[in-house]
Amino acid sequence: MYKACVFDLDGTLTDTLESLNYSVSETMKEIGLAPITKEQCREFVGNGAKVLIEKVLRAAGDEELAYFDKALDTYLRIFDENCTYHVTPYKGVPRMLAAMKEMGIKLGVLSNKPDRQTVYVVEKIFGRDTFDFVQGQKEGVPRKPDPTALLSMAEHFGSEPEETLYIGDSEVDAATGKAARTDTILVSWGFRDREVLAAAEPLKIADTTEEILEIVRNRRKKDV
Repeated sequence: MYKACVFDLDGTLTDTLESLNYSVSETMKEIGLAPITKEQCREFVGNGAKVLIEKVLRAAGDEELAYFDKALDTYLRIFDENCTYHVTPYKGVPRMLAAMKEMGIKLGVLSNKPDRQTVYVVEKIFGRDTFDFVQGQKEGVPRKPDPTALLSMAEHFGSEPEETLYIGDSEVDAATGKAARTDTILVSWGFRDREVLAAAEPLKIADTTEEILEIVRNRRKKDV
């Protein structure tokens, strides 16, 4: 059975596109560059703030990234102030998490969002007692798809890779799970199109939280 379930945050547990897009738009306005579209923002997220800003600047015409340092500092400040802007959990997520906790499964969040904002968003939306371990991007810890942080979290839970389920919404998450040798589910309600999800070859593409619970329950029955 699965001893632990680790989740990506943006696009998996919470709909954060409005907060990300707002912060990017305000950043571009402040530094005097052309804004990008919400659809572009959706495509650019998933690899952390630095990669997001690189892609945003190139999309705005700054191919040499001359504005990178200024844009990153501005974005981090604005996002820190607005990281819960219009953020909501996706349908069924709170009930799914409650069901997993009733099964005795340890719950974690692993995000490429900066650690401070990751912890704040999780506690603001889900409270402090829902998850057993929450971690965002930290200096000195490789960001996903490097499996180091995921494996460390599983070890913290006393869960072997084969006893750990990783759930995300992107090709980055699929690569993370494969590198860690954990079963990986990608959700269809996040930031990537289904074609991208299918190409990443996860264990399952879930369209509802109930489908995720069914996989967890079936694994539990199989191992009993």
